[in-house]
Amino acid sequence: MPKHEEIASWMISQFKGNYLYQEDIVWALNKQFGDDATYNNDNGNLAIDKKVLKEFRKLTEGKVVWERGEKGWRKLRSNESYTGRQQE
Repeated sequence: MPKHEEIASWMISQFKGNYLYQEDIVWALNKQFGDDATYNNDNGNLAIDKKVLKEFRKLTEGKVVWERGEKGWRKLRSNESYTGRQQE
């Protein structure tokens, strides 16, 4: 059984270009790791395990931001300073 940190590291390796889209990665996580990485939320949708997300945040803090409009994570651009996880 892989640890949450290992799963989060695998997520990082799945960046294609600058973005990692939530909808794509949740299905890839489910296929690769099953219930160790995903669960069905209250709405019945597949979601990333909260412990995996916590480790992902630790590993990417200051380097990756969440873009709500894109529904995905992106690498911090060279002309940006890190001001928090969420970007508009």
